[in-house]
Amino acid sequence: MAKVYEFLADGFEEIEALAAVDILRRGGVEVKTVSLTGQLEVTGSHGITILADLRFEEAGHFDDADMLLLPGGLPGTTHLKEHEGLKTLLKCHHQAAKRIGAICAAPSVLAECGILDGKKATCSPGFERYFNTSTTYTGTLFQEDGNVITGEGPAATLPYAYQILSYFVDKSAVKQLQDGMQYTHLLSQK
Repeated sequence: MAKVYEFLADGFEEIEALAAVDILRRGGVEVKTVSLTGQLEVTGSHGITILADLRFEEAGHFDDADMLLLPGGLPGTTHLKEHEGLKTLLKCHHQAAKRIGAICAAPSVLAECGILDGKKATCSPGFERYFNTSTTYTGTLFQEDGNVITGEGPAATLPYAYQILSYFVDKSAVKQLQDGMQYTHLLSQK
């Protein structure tokens, strides 16, 4: 079974974090939420407090991770950028050509780590100012480039999460989950 770790800091964007966890777990992917606060409790940008699965300090080296995820939100993204252990982990994970995802403001963390250099990426409008000049900002709902996927913001949460799920299960399983969650109905309303 695939294993994904999602990193949470106080001020994370709740829908971006929790929808991805929900969809991946429904799809059969093992997801562990990891608190960067030093305690299990993490409070989102809209005052919703959740209990993470583990604290960063007790998780080990994350060698079993197939993918690392970063939700956006403020000041959550600022706190992600301040966590040196997380940035070191992201760089090592990227060097090993493993998957990384970031949405909303969080792609700026990847940019700071050099992970977006020479890649196409998207983010919440305005945060592209943190991209290196070698990064191509696309402004799309989500953008894949190699082992990295980035998402624009809250409206991108579902298509971004379903695309991530497709890395670990076949397309028919993704479609079945989309049907069951009435996502395909949403697509037909365009």
